[in-house]
Amino acid sequence: MSEQTLALVTGANQGIGFEIAAGLGALGWSVGIGDRDPERQEDAVARLRADGVEAFPVPIDVTDDASVAAAARRLEERAGRLDVLVNNAGATGGWPQNPTTLDLDSVRVAVETNVFGMIRVTNAMLPLLRRSAHPRIVNQSSHVGSLTLQTTPGVELGEISGAYAPTKTYLNAVTIQYVKELAGTDILINNACPGYVATELTDFQGLRTPRQGAAIAIKLATLPDDGPTGQLFDDDGVVPW
Repeated sequence: MSEQTLALVTGANQGIGFEIAAGLGALGWSVGIGDRDPERQEDAVARLRADGVEAFPVPIDVTDDASVAAAARRLEERAGRLDVLVNNAGATGGWPQNPTTLDLDSVRVAVETNVFGMIRVTNAMLPLLRRSAHPRIVNQSSHVGSLTLQTTPGVELGEISGAYAPTKTYLNAVTIQYVKELAGTDILINNACPGYVATELTDFQGLRTPRQGAAIAIKLATLPDDGPTGQLFDDDGVVPW
């Protein structure tokens, strides 16, 4: 990919999203910092620019149709295309999440951001991605979304998660359907498992750094044209659905 590659990373003002943007920017890419908080967004852009990254703000609330449409228009005006979309914005829905006592409003928050948000942003950006010579979509998933891992004896995936984990399973399932529909195109679509990362999302309880968590998404964003599509990956390779 050329140094003119253009990427959009949602939820990029901090944590894993910020490190994904930093990693792609270090390759010489132009990176749109997608976020709904103007102050945090501007701070992230300033920090990235101070490190030599060609970063620019893309105001976007992945739960809002008008906001996402406006973000697509901004990218259209800037470059007329998009090369890489990283759907990183996420929400847990709050804790605890025992299914017998779930607050359905909390479930809606998680689904709206983690699943509907991905669909909303992806569909808005697809016309721009189709104009790219090397289009890539990376969706931020999780090991907790793997039904195989969830049902494997001895595998520890943390506390019971009646809202967040199922949204990642849903995200994985929708990704497979995108891959089927876009078969025969140049668009490679994969999901990333960053691991248990110390971020605001985990109340900074994770065992890995945001930079470590960003590595797999960066790898998937930079796949060669003959790279895989329609799979779930972590740093060690393919993760079972």
